[in-house]
Amino acid sequence: MTVVSSKEFATHQKKYFDLAVNEQVVIKRGKNRYRLELEMQYPEQPVLEPDDDLRNGITKEKFKEQAHEIIHSFFANK
Repeated sequence: MTVVSSKEFATHQKKYFDLAVNEQVVIKRGKNRYRLELEMQYPEQPVLEPDDDLRNGITKEKFKEQAHEIIHSFFANK
């Protein structure tokens, strides 16, 4: 962990941002301390084109209707 003053941080920001990748950096300003954290950036997931699986899919309403028909036919035979 590295603790620096706000003045030192302001003067050498790039140095401390690079340092924050591998270790915790704390910036001291008066009685307060601020922690510099690295927020991970994940690559954006590509948007896929519609395919046969999507075209063959059914809506939730159709699924619900078919599920009710199956349940009713199952219990009608009991």
